Amino acid sequence: MAKKNLNEMSFLDHLEDLRWLLVRSTIAIIVMAFFTYFISDYLFDTIIFGPTRPTFFTYVYMCDLSHQLGFAESICITEMPFIIQNTEMEGQVNVFIWICLLAGFILAFPFILWEIWKFISPALYQNEKKNAKIFIFFSSLLFFMGVLFGYFIVIPMSVNFVATFTVSSVVLNQFTLNSYIGMVKTSVLASGLFFELPIIIYFLTKLGLVTPSFLRTYRKYAIVLVLIIAAIVTPPDVVSQTIVAIPMLLIYEASIFLSVFVHKNKK
Repeated sequence: MAKKNLNEMSFLDHLEDLRWLLVRSTIAIIVMAFFTYFISDYLFDTIIFGPTRPTFFTYVYMCDLSHQLGFAESICITEMPFIIQNTEMEGQVNVFIWICLLAGFILAFPFILWEIWKFISPALYQNEKKNAKIFIFFSSLLFFMGVLFGYFIVIPMSVNFVATFTVSSVVLNQFTLNSYIGMVKTSVLASGLFFELPIIIYFLTKLGLVTPSFLRTYRKYAIVLVLIIAAIVTPPDVVSQTIVAIPMLLIYEASIFLSVFVHKNKK
């Protein structure tokens, strides 16, 4: 059946397209999640719980960096003074399912973007429709960069901070499995979606909802917010906070640059 023209499509037609977008995206996530089932041992032992070990890549790199900067052993991590325990009967089962779904969502993200592009493409100009591959490539690249940033930077910094912070020597850190996994999911997804900011700003600028002057005006507030986030998720040292803050500030500046480009083209 021929695809309907945008002007001929009713509200129910749009809802039907949206429904199938969600159905196909959900199927893609489930298929990818099923694939991760076969590598679940590696997924959990090496990837998910990797940041709980002093031998994790980020900790080793930060230690080497501290030596190069003349900070001696100030950033080196030799132990993780905490344990992770399961306190619910079905806790490990739920965690297994949610992590597989999270991995499925990350792996299926390019396909989901393709589905979203097909849904919004009727509202685009003909020359804009030709940019589908570029849109999917850069959006996926930014998302995966954000996921890696969350995994290698945000999670290790957060784990190190909460593991070493204590109100008294008589208190032992025993984190629940759900608490740790929740932190992992939030850090990875939030970072991945934050790195999509340039793409979001691109479309908001095209719609006239955001302008370069607006982004420049609120730049100082964005900087303060980024520094606060960096201070929360990192240990209280300048090096760690800088490593987290700089990529986030660069993403915001890239969004301003992209907004300027789109705004000039509109004029």
